[in-house]
Amino acid sequence: MRSIHPTFFPNLLIIALLSGILFASCAPTKYVPEGSFLLNKVQIKTDAGEVDKSELKEYIRQSPNSYILGIFRMQLGIYNLSEKDSTKWMDTKLRKWVNRTLRKLGQPPVVLDTMLTDISAQQLLNYHVNKGYYDAQIIPEIKTKNKRATVTYQIKSRAPYRLGNYRVDVPFQDLTDISMDSTRSLIRKNMLFDVYLLDNERERITGRMRREGYYNFTKENLSYTADSVDHKVNLTLELRDYLKEKKDTLNETIFKRYGVNRVIFNLTPSASALVRDNKSNVIDTLYRGKYTLIGPVEKFLTLKSLIESTFVTPGTVYSDQDVERTYSALNSLPPVKYTHISFSETDTDSLQCLITIAESKSLTLSTQAEVTFTEGYWGMAGNLGLVNRNLFKGAESLTMQGRLALEKQEDFLAQEWGGQVGIRVPRTIIPFINDSYSRSLNGATEFRSTFNYQNRPGEFSSINAGGGIKYSWITGRLIHNMDLLDLSYIHFPTISTAFRDSFLTTGKYNKYNYDDYLIMRINYSASFNGFNAARPMRNYMTYRYSFESAGNLLYAIDEILNSPVNAQGSHEIFGVRYSQYIRGEVNSSYHQVLDKNNKFVYHAGIGVGYPYGNADIIPFERRFYSGGANSVRGWSESTLGPGSYERFSNLRRRDYNQIGDIKLDMNFEYRSKMFWVLEGAFFVDAGNVWTIRDYDNQPGGFFRMDTFWKQIALAYGIGFRMDFNFVLLRVDLGVKLFDPAATQGAGWKLPPSFEDVAFHIAIGYPF
Repeated sequence: MRSIHPTFFPNLLIIALLSGILFASCAPTKYVPEGSFLLNKVQIKTDAGEVDKSELKEYIRQSPNSYILGIFRMQLGIYNLSEKDSTKWMDTKLRKWVNRTLRKLGQPPVVLDTMLTDISAQQLLNYHVNKGYYDAQIIPEIKTKNKRATVTYQIKSRAPYRLGNYRVDVPFQDLTDISMDSTRSLIRKNMLFDVYLLDNERERITGRMRREGYYNFTKENLSYTADSVDHKVNLTLELRDYLKEKKDTLNETIFKRYGVNRVIFNLTPSASALVRDNKSNVIDTLYRGKYTLIGPVEKFLTLKSLIESTFVTPGTVYSDQDVERTYSALNSLPPVKYTHISFSETDTDSLQCLITIAESKSLTLSTQAEVTFTEGYWGMAGNLGLVNRNLFKGAESLTMQGRLALEKQEDFLAQEWGGQVGIRVPRTIIPFINDSYSRSLNGATEFRSTFNYQNRPGEFSSINAGGGIKYSWITGRLIHNMDLLDLSYIHFPTISTAFRDSFLTTGKYNKYNYDDYLIMRINYSASFNGFNAARPMRNYMTYRYSFESAGNLLYAIDEILNSPVNAQGSHEIFGVRYSQYIRGEVNSSYHQVLDKNNKFVYHAGIGVGYPYGNADIIPFERRFYSGGANSVRGWSESTLGPGSYERFSNLRRRDYNQIGDIKLDMNFEYRSKMFWVLEGAFFVDAGNVWTIRDYDNQPGGFFRMDTFWKQIALAYGIGFRMDFNFVLLRVDLGVKLFDPAATQGAGWKLPPSFEDVAFHIAIGYPF
């Protein structure tokens, strides 16, 4: 009798469940009442050539049940699995629980509501009118069949109205100058008579006025007068009528320019601080010039640190921009829970600023334990972390983390231990730079050091020590980071003869990975995220880039001093060869939002590194790898490439030669909300790494313009994600489609085998 594989019954259950969901989704009208219709499809058709079509879907007030791949309504299918009528196959309590759970996980059918259809049509029409298509007409069409309805909004735009002459008529010179600033104004002759853009122009003018000290000036003070002739609109910007009637008091109201007279900080300690220290109940006041600090005797922030993070400055004119920057700077301080800023008039032209700051928790202790499995060996590891977010009462953050890992390797016990210490100061510390310029950068400085010791008996032991200074700051929506100095020292006290003979001299492992070396590098990176939470249905881009160089300063000093070289012709510092290279990387993603539950994401990334001068190769940790959870997912991490290089077939451990100096990644991913917190994905990946020089121990890895495109690996797969808002857990199953390392004629993996599948578990989206 043939035995049954142990996974047969679980797989059969999964297949049965998916089949049931598919069957239920194929009968979507199960819970649609008689006389009603399931909203099956919504279409928007407009002939307005100057309207962004992607914005129109935001005005639809009723959308169909969400689809997967445009054909499969899983959430509706799960809902329809619940029972409609009573049955006898389960007891009543269990049946009710099952039905309640299915309906909670699923989504009820969206039943056509003609009132919402009319509201959607009116809002779509209003949008076109506001964009300048005043003669537009909309015809909502509803087609029904088999209890299903398709709604089509057909919009005929006709000729739009455009801007003719534009003039400004206001009784105040500063306001006139700001309004007529042609370099910043949004108003252009012959543009669409766009109400949204005209409103943005009022906001621009108001923002400039309030940055110039006009505290009482608001957008509502301005209005437009329009006169249209033959689809041309002559426009005049002026004050509201009720303000024109108060000409004598305008200078005492909206055109009154205010300065900041005093800034008062009011500290509110946390509840734990009040319980811990009786002094927190005693109010104390400190003064420094025009700054005042009110709070308990034991204040959680010093007056100096508060002034350094405050851009509302006594003796200067009021500015909305200074208020926004102050909010951003104070709320970014680790010991601050929230901030509130208010103003009050003290005399005819002065304001007093009150800043209330609530304390957050300062100390955090964390522990983590894990079981490891590396190259066939089991082990245990633990992490212990401590964070003090207010070390010296100036919002300085101290981060300390230690790690210990043990691994049983046959008769030996491998070990790894180390830690890191970092101090982050919430200001940019640059020697010989005055405080005012340092504050204007609105950044932070981080000092860090690391140490790691690893001992693998019978193989090698290593020491990795380093440290550095890092700056971070924000301009607009761009986040900047700069490692002004980053030092790494790698030392191998012991390398066993057996390990050297088996892996290094044979070329199985890159011998350069086990040489002592020193890296002194400078790095700059930046990232941008175009997602707008207020407009979540809009497409957006993200990108990040970085550039670094290493060893150039040391090499220049050695060349100037004519320092001696070693037997290999390289300079050394403290008897250790230092690396010299440049390295750059760019990654960009485009998110195409189909609806609130579905999107396409396109990603492309390229990286290049080049060793020169004092180095023949880039250090292992700064080279690129392909494969893994965030690259070509048909391969495990660092098992693809470089080029057509093929790892040793009898090697049952990671091949550390599979790294390169050039990296290319191209990815497409379809993401769909399935039910509850579960998301599904289908992806296609392409990419590889190559070497920039033809190294002996990486045959087939050298980048050549006429052959590299033949060595681009292809993979596809599916993924599942659980989005808990605070963390996203991801599982991806990648399958090889084209393997550039396979022998000629066997590169295409159709059909794939079990060996062509890679399984990945990660946190966060891959791009």
